Amino acid sequence: MMEISEDSLFQSVKEIIRQSREKVFRIANSTLLLTYWQIGKLIVEDEQQGKERAEYGKYTLKKLSQKLTLEFGKGFDESNLRNMRSFYHAFPICDALRHELSWTHYRLLIRLDNADKMNYYINESVQNNWNYRDLKRQINSLAYERVLEHKKSSPETIHSVLKDPYIFEFLGLKADEQFSEKEIETAIIDHIQKFLLEFGKGFAFVARQQHISTDTSDFYIDLVFYNYILKCFVIIDLKTGELSHQDIGQIDMYVRMYDDLKRGEDDNPTIGILLCSEKDETIVKYSILNDKNNLFASKYLLYLPKEEELKQIIDQDRIRFELDQKDKNP
Repeated sequence: MMEISEDSLFQSVKEIIRQSREKVFRIANSTLLLTYWQIGKLIVEDEQQGKERAEYGKYTLKKLSQKLTLEFGKGFDESNLRNMRSFYHAFPICDALRHELSWTHYRLLIRLDNADKMNYYINESVQNNWNYRDLKRQINSLAYERVLEHKKSSPETIHSVLKDPYIFEFLGLKADEQFSEKEIETAIIDHIQKFLLEFGKGFAFVARQQHISTDTSDFYIDLVFYNYILKCFVIIDLKTGELSHQDIGQIDMYVRMYDDLKRGEDDNPTIGILLCSEKDETIVKYSILNDKNNLFASKYLLYLPKEEELKQIIDQDRIRFELDQKDKNP
C-alpha cells in the first residue's frame, strides 16, 4: 500500500511539472514568434521606406547583426535576421500566425514558393502534430504536389490518405507496380522499423528476420529492438491475412523463447507486439503486458507507441496499395 501511495504522489507531482513546463514552453514560443515578427517588420519598414533598397538593406542587416550579437549573444546573425524579414513578408498579419508551430517550423515554411503550399503545410503540421523533422520530410517528399496530382484522379480519397504525418513515401515503391502479400509485408516492416527509430523513446534496432531455434524447430522474428529506457527487448511479428489463435500463441511463444535465449540478467521481460493487417481490420496486440500489474504496464506504455499509431501505419500502407491497384486497373 505504501508503494502505491508513493507512486501516486510521484505521478501527481510529475503531471503538475509536465503541465507547467508545457505552459511555459507555449508562452515562450508565442513570445519568440511575436518578437521575431516584430523585428522582421521593423527591418522591412526601415529597408523599404516606400521602395526596395537592396544594397542599403544588406548593409543594415550586417551592422544590426553585429550590434545585436554583441548585446544579446547568439541568435541574431545575418542569416536569422533575413529569416525574420522573410517571416514578416510571408505573414504580414500577426494574427495569422499559428502559435502551435515553432520558429524552426516557420524557417522551413518561409522558403516555400506560394501561399497555397504554405497554408497546406501549416494546416497539416497543426492537425497532425508534425515536428520539424516530419515537416521537412513532407516538404522534401513533395507531399503537396502529390496531393494536387491525386486530386485530379481521386479527389475523394486523397485527404484520408495524406491526413497524418506517417506518409507513404516511407515505402519507396512505384505506383504502377503490382504487389504480392510478401511485398506488402516487407513494405510495412520497413515502415514500422523507421517509425520506431524515429519514435525517440529509447528504441535501438537489433535485428530483422532474426533466427532463433530450439532443438527441433527454427523461427524467424520480423523485427527486434532493444529499449534502453525500459531495459528490455521488443519483438514484432507481422501477419498479413486473417488473424488466428495460432498467431496469438506464436507471439507469446516468441516472447518466452527470447527471454530464455537472449534476455540478460539485468533485463526486464521481453515485450511482444503482434501486428495483423487484415483486409477489413487492423489488429495490434501487445504480449506480456496483460500478465503484469497495472503499475508495471503503465510504466511500459509510457515508452511504447500506442496501438492506434501502429494501426495507422498499417492502414495507410494498405490504402496506398489499394490506390496503386486502382491506378493500375481503372
